[in-house]
Amino acid sequence: MEYVLTTENLGKQYRHFKALGDLTMHVPKGAIYGFVGRNGAGKTTLFRLILDLLQADRGYVTINDIDVSKSEDWKNFTGAFIDDGFLIDYLTPEEYFYFIGKMYGLKKEEVDERLLPFERFMNGEVMGQKKFIRNYSAGNKQKIGIISAMLHHPQLLILDEPFNFLDPSSQSVIKHLLKRYNEEHGATVIISSHNLNHTVDVCPRIALLENGVIIRDIRNENNSAEQELEAYFNVGVEEEAVVEETVVEAAVEEITEKEDKTVEEKNSEA
Repeated sequence: MEYVLTTENLGKQYRHFKALGDLTMHVPKGAIYGFVGRNGAGKTTLFRLILDLLQADRGYVTINDIDVSKSEDWKNFTGAFIDDGFLIDYLTPEEYFYFIGKMYGLKKEEVDERLLPFERFMNGEVMGQKKFIRNYSAGNKQKIGIISAMLHHPQLLILDEPFNFLDPSSQSVIKHLLKRYNEEHGATVIISSHNLNHTVDVCPRIALLENGVIIRDIRNENNSAEQELEAYFNVGVEEEAVVEETVVEAAVEEITEKEDKTVEEKNSEA
């Protein structure tokens, strides 16, 4: 099997917090691969390591057998959008798309042609508005970022929380676009999302991260992963609720003890 993306013993630690724990994975060419996990599970850290935006403490990442930390050749066939820090917000969307196109040797006419499949996704709210990206809503910034990541038809597309800030109609459209892009270009698509329903709808394979480690690699056929993932996250919510309740009880007890002590001190002074 041919792998587009490989990580070997990839690890990242921030002081005493292990963000990613010696993670090894192999993502095959043409796959749509989803990552899910609670806050702090390591999803965004993993994506930033893959894109060489963070330096790993150990291990390495290869894209098409290229070590991302030793060469930039992988950037020619990789597209990504993590957050609006990727955008050049003092440009209009048109200027930004043409700039991205120029980076990959595309003429304006080619960029215009490649924007056509995104017309429904943009919904008349992105192009022709005569304003800078910084003045757009979070949802439309998200659209601009996703489109710019796909514009040069990358073999590997990486999107962190692509459904964030989008209205339900746009979420439905982007799911369709990602599936069609995967089919038409044979591209590998990797996404992370807090939304289980969207991830299950799009991804035939889903990795569940916990404390920087993949604890389950789930084959998702006809949304078969939905029940397993919901069970995992519901248990997590219950556990977090118990922990939170314990913390609150401890805090109340500590405050009560302090108040009682203060009353005793005042009584003794009187």
